[in-house]
Amino acid sequence: MQTFTAEAYKLHFYISQETLEQIRSVSPQISPQLPQLIDTFYERMLSHRKFAAYYESEAQIERLKSLHLGYWQSFWAAEVDDRYIQDRKRIGEVHARVGLPMDLYYDGIILFSHLFKALFRQEKIASFDLLSAYDELLNLDTALVVDRYNSISNEVLELQNASLSTPVAQIWEEILFLPIVGIMDSKRSKDIMETVLGQIAEKQAKVFILDISGVAIMDTAVANHLLKISKASRLMGCRCILSGISPAVAQTIVELGIQLDEIETSGSMKEALTSAFEISGLHITAY
Repeated sequence: MQTFTAEAYKLHFYISQETLEQIRSVSPQISPQLPQLIDTFYERMLSHRKFAAYYESEAQIERLKSLHLGYWQSFWAAEVDDRYIQDRKRIGEVHARVGLPMDLYYDGIILFSHLFKALFRQEKIASFDLLSAYDELLNLDTALVVDRYNSISNEVLELQNASLSTPVAQIWEEILFLPIVGIMDSKRSKDIMETVLGQIAEKQAKVFILDISGVAIMDTAVANHLLKISKASRLMGCRCILSGISPAVAQTIVELGIQLDEIETSGSMKEALTSAFEISGLHITAY
């Protein structure tokens, strides 16, 4: 969902001034009963194990009840301005940060709707216009919460994927190792370079082994990315060893005329480790 002003959101969700006035007209009957309705909501939701698992103490539940009270007071006041919009988005962000599953959020919305509609009947205010107004405003709220929740979740996934795509490991003092799997593009190359250079500085590494046995495609662009990473590492006083060059990749490099003379290469991880130990002045002794 794109970001709009409050007026644009109302237009997009067909929320008219009449809709908001319909909500406000019953607020005097609804608002005084919100605390009891929220207590009923928590009694029912906490009877479900998957919901109760997210709440550790009575104090936490009381705080959430207070937040829910503020939310529904705002809903029935029906002042849909930019602050109202941001408050709904903030709810989605909080849910995403704490890892609350979306199915629990939907369960909560369904239960609240059931309780409110029962209250409409009890107060003898149930009407088609009220039900329509309630559903329209709740649709806006739900869309804002879910959209922000998904945005935050996607951001977290992107960060996790970025971390997984550049898993630099210290296999020995002053020796770093990074296996590259999949497709190497300019964005990933930049991410790898930033991660590698950061780790070289942090670990004071002298040797960096870059294993490309899992690279899906070897072409001129990939070779240029590797050269840039190697040159940047060298500028920081760290030698780069390219390992995992298969016969097929070696043949492709020759056929394309790709120049990798500036990078030290090895056919296997064993050879790369041997070279790395020699560069670092380390010796393996068998007992």
